[in-house]
Amino acid sequence: MGRSRSNPSHRGLAVVPDPAAEAAHEAGLVYTTDDEPGLRRARKGKGFVYLDPDGRLIRDGATLDRIRSLVIPPAWEHVWITIHPRGHLQATGRDARGRKQHRYHPRWREIRDVNKFDRMAAFAKVLPRIRRRVSRDMSRDGLPKEKVVATVVRLLETTFIRVGNEEYAKQNRSFGLTTLRNRHVDVKGSTVRFLFHGKSGVEVQVGITDRRVARVIKRCEELPGQKLFQYIDAEGEHRTVSSDDVNQYLRDVTGEDFTAKDFRTWAGTVLAASALREGAGFESETDAKRNVVAAIDQVARKLGHTRAVCRRSYVHPAVIDTYMDGRLETVLGAAASRVPARLKSDEAAVLALVRRKAKRNGSLLAA
Repeated sequence: MGRSRSNPSHRGLAVVPDPAAEAAHEAGLVYTTDDEPGLRRARKGKGFVYLDPDGRLIRDGATLDRIRSLVIPPAWEHVWITIHPRGHLQATGRDARGRKQHRYHPRWREIRDVNKFDRMAAFAKVLPRIRRRVSRDMSRDGLPKEKVVATVVRLLETTFIRVGNEEYAKQNRSFGLTTLRNRHVDVKGSTVRFLFHGKSGVEVQVGITDRRVARVIKRCEELPGQKLFQYIDAEGEHRTVSSDDVNQYLRDVTGEDFTAKDFRTWAGTVLAASALREGAGFESETDAKRNVVAAIDQVARKLGHTRAVCRRSYVHPAVIDTYMDGRLETVLGAAASRVPARLKSDEAAVLALVRRKAKRNGSLLAA
């Protein structure tokens, strides 16, 4: 059974199920954590040996094959490996920068990806609500927190820029929306241009024309300090917007656990569907595959990812599968006629497509 979180000192209280534990159980896996006794790696000569929880050398061929299949980088320190072949979490360790890294069971990755994509349908359903709230908050007087955070959310949707993380900004000098400095933006009239180094040192150049966004950014630039997105709290103090602020805003608006990353996942699928519809037709499977690669490359450029990452994590498989079957234009065209309020026609079409796929997967998120 999946494990549950409970406090043994408070008997009689309801036990709160752990969603990850339940998902692991449903996938036929054992829910594991690195708090449990596990296998560890020790260096020997130019290679490694592996020890069981009692410190004995592991010689079992099947166990060693499983460990090798995880392809744990040699640079990792403090490596922990689960004793369970079907553990959902197979290994953890610390990379050269001291950051915790994970290796999961292949089945868990499959389930996680399915759930992530099925989540799109639920996100698309609340997107009109987010847009209404953002529009209302951006109309507030002054420079309160709600107004500045709403502006960041608007930019998440229109620029596809990552939300940002202060740790990355300090350690890697790579930036996202909430960690941008004044020097990273140029405002001329209603036009806003961003130029900075994002994740992995990739140069990001994005321009938009949005009068309301430009006005808020100009006000933010007038505040003391180098950080761009600041607001004025009830006491008149200047505060910086964080990624936590953005994610909390989205949770408050939707009543669900959506985050800034959901904008990029949704955008990747909509962009891919649009690129495939607008691209060249195909007469053969080879032509179709070539068109898919071209469309994924367009998405990769806009999201700042590699082709492989975009295809695996940002483009819903239903879009590619339907295109390869020669039905994408028909399916999306029929769905576009039923446009929910504040959803664009291409978004409504993609929503219908992923919603159908989600139902086939039995997703509760999209129910």
